[in-house]
Amino acid sequence: MSAPGLDPRVLDALQNASSLELFQLSTLIERLLADPRRIIAVRKDMHLGQTVRFVDWRDGSLRQGKVVAMRETQVTLQDLQERKEWKLPYAAIEPPQPDPAAHPQAVAPEPPAAPRPTRNDFRCGEKVAFEDKYLQTVVGTIVRINSRTATIDPGDGTHWRVGFALLRHVVDV
Repeated sequence: MSAPGLDPRVLDALQNASSLELFQLSTLIERLLADPRRIIAVRKDMHLGQTVRFVDWRDGSLRQGKVVAMRETQVTLQDLQERKEWKLPYAAIEPPQPDPAAHPQAVAPEPPAAPRPTRNDFRCGEKVAFEDKYLQTVVGTIVRINSRTATIDPGDGTHWRVGFALLRHVVDV
């Protein structure tokens, strides 16, 4: 008896083991294979319609199949050679390579956004700037602070009520 990819020394040790030892080893292996972390490691890069490699339990060879359905503990594949369906545990699937297009955050994480200014960042009398609806920069002094807005006096006789997130400090030079 030979198994592809298995060290001959391990196979020899298994053949010399008692039935009880083999049964204990079998239950341990079943528990390890049922670990949700192992299932997730295979599932995370798998999707319906994807071609994956799996182990044919009849002879231990690797075959190719298309993912037809994904359940909690098993996957259904359509064998590309024989065109029959296999329901297999995720442990029988070779983990697919991550697809960078499917996981853009794995390629380049976005830098954290700058914190937006809040009411606590401003005081009456400070010089601030903001852009009006025509994208013109308006510079003025804060004359009043409300819970959500600040009243800005640009010095031309008008007053603007502007949300704090739109304001930025102006440094006099």
